[in-house]
Amino acid sequence: MIRDATIWMSLPVATVLIDAGDKIADINPAAEGFFNSSAKALLGSPIWDKLAVATPLESALSRARDNSSVLFVNDVDVGTGERAPLQCNLHIAPLMGHAGVMVLMISPRELAGRVSQSQGVKSAAKSAIGMAEMLAHEIKNPLAGITGAAQLLSMNLAPEDLELTDLIVEESRRIVKLLEQVEQFGNLHAPDLRAVNLHDVLDRARRSVLLGYGAEMKIVENYDPSLPLAHADADQLLQVVLNLLKNASEAAGNGGGTITLHTYFEHSFRLRRASGDGPALPLQIEIIDDGPGLPPDLADDVFDPFVSGRENGTGLGLALVSKIISDHGGWISVDSVPGRTVFRISLPMAPAHAVEQKESK
Repeated sequence: MIRDATIWMSLPVATVLIDAGDKIADINPAAEGFFNSSAKALLGSPIWDKLAVATPLESALSRARDNSSVLFVNDVDVGTGERAPLQCNLHIAPLMGHAGVMVLMISPRELAGRVSQSQGVKSAAKSAIGMAEMLAHEIKNPLAGITGAAQLLSMNLAPEDLELTDLIVEESRRIVKLLEQVEQFGNLHAPDLRAVNLHDVLDRARRSVLLGYGAEMKIVENYDPSLPLAHADADQLLQVVLNLLKNASEAAGNGGGTITLHTYFEHSFRLRRASGDGPALPLQIEIIDDGPGLPPDLADDVFDPFVSGRENGTGLGLALVSKIISDHGGWISVDSVPGRTVFRISLPMAPAHAVEQKESK
C-alpha cells in the first residue's frame, strides 16, 4: 500500500493545504517550485499574502469550507510576488477527515496554450520570412541602381533641387537596411551550445548598454549567485539581452528609468509539449522595466514577425529574440502592465560534460 506522504510528494501539480484560518498548513514539492520558496518559509503564512489571484476568492473559499463543497476557477491570473502571473486553473476541495482544511491545486495552463500557439506562429513565420528573404534579394539589386542613378543626377542639379535626390538616396538606404535585417533573421546559424555563465552575459550587456543607448537608465542587478551554468550560445544570448535592454531603454524615453536584471532557479519549470514530455528549464532571467508597458492590442503577438509598437519599428527584433531562445530549446514570455514589464527567459542547465569541458579550459 502506497503511503499518503508518497502520493503527496509525487503530485505533479502545485498543491497547498489551507487550514481553517486561511493559513498555509502544508505544500508539496511542486508548490515549492511554483512559489519559488521552501515549505519552511511558507508554512503558517496567510495564503492570500503569498498568492495573488486576479479574482477575489476569500469569500468563495469560505463558502466552500462551510458547505463542504468543491470550487473550480478556470483561466485566472495567479502570481506569487516572486514571479510574473500565470494563467491557471484552480481546484479547491475539503480535505476529508480534517475539519476546515481545504486542498488548493494550482494548474498553470498558460504555457500549454502558448506552446501550441507558438507552433502555429513558428510555421507561419517561417513561410513569411522565406518569402521576405526572396523579395529582399530581388529588391536590393535594383535599389542599388536607383541609389547610384540618384547620386549621378545630383552632380548636375542646382543646390535647391538636391533635396529630392538626397531623399531618394536616404530612403533607398533605409529600405536596404530593413532588407538586411530580414536576411539576418533567416540566416541565423544554429546556436553553438556550451556551458555559459549567465551573469557574465548579463554583465557584458549591462556595460554595453550603459555606454550607449541606455546611458540615462539605472540598471539594478538582482542575481542568484548559486545559479548553475546554462547550455547556451553566449554570443546569441548576448544579442537577445541587448535587444531587450534596448527596447526597455527606448520605452523609457528621454527621462530614463530603471531596469532590473533578475536571475533565479526554478526547479519545477518544464516546457511540456503535446506528447507530454519536454525539457526542464530551471534557469530564469527576468528583464524588468518601469516603462509605460506594451500596447494591449500587441501584447499577445509581440513575438510575431513584423509586429511592432513603434512608429518606425520593423517588427523583427522580438521575433529574432524568440527565434534564438526557441533554437536554444528555451522559452520566453512577457507580462506587461503600465509601470512594469517583465520579459522572462527560461533556459536549460548545461549537461555535466559541457561543464567539465568549460572547467578544463
